[in-house]
Amino acid sequence: MKVFARRAVCAGSIIGALALAGSGLASAHVSVSAPGATQGGYEVLTFRVPTESDTAGTTALTVTLPGLRSARTEPMPGWHSAVTKDPGSALATSVTWTADPGVEVGPGQFGEFRVSAGPLPDAASVDFPATQTYSDGAVVEWDQQPAPDGTEPEHPVPSLTLEPASAQGGHAHGGQSGSAATDAESGGSTASDSDSGDDAVARWLGGAGLVLGALALALAIGNTIRRRS
Repeated sequence: MKVFARRAVCAGSIIGALALAGSGLASAHVSVSAPGATQGGYEVLTFRVPTESDTAGTTALTVTLPGLRSARTEPMPGWHSAVTKDPGSALATSVTWTADPGVEVGPGQFGEFRVSAGPLPDAASVDFPATQTYSDGAVVEWDQQPAPDGTEPEHPVPSLTLEPASAQGGHAHGGQSGSAATDAESGGSTASDSDSGDDAVARWLGGAGLVLGALALALAIGNTIRRRS
């Protein structure tokens, strides 16, 4: 019985180790995330880049963008970035981060590269093919699509799932709906204007109440004086 228990524990450990190894390999991919990203919205895209090499570090990353009107990178110490735009449409088509001399994402490490971009396509998902360059000159293209049977390729393309735009018809832009952003930019009426009107009415009523209260107090004092005299 004890032998059986030891064998079961050993088998479980081996299975657990294999599962962890498999998950580690699966996670060692260039990926993109933007929780709550919506179709037509402006989002902060985070590209997580692990260094898979045991001997070289990541020194550059280029991400292809689907022709976006806006693309602004987050400053990173030791790295500089450049956004490439189409000369005709002026839409952002790619962004490249390059490490300064002596700077890299070393073996066993990962880096996160962020860009605020939009509006995102009106599609269920959007791909961001990426090129990862190592300090030894090796280049890895992350641009492969899943196989027809769903099998993950060796270098899958970073892909982001997009939620439908709100039913109110506005795309997210800087945390505001499209209609709210339009009102703010055009100087149109907003909820703050309504609140200001309500405050004015409240102040008028409050002042009137004070006047009436003062009159009532004066009448009461007059009646008291008359009764004493």
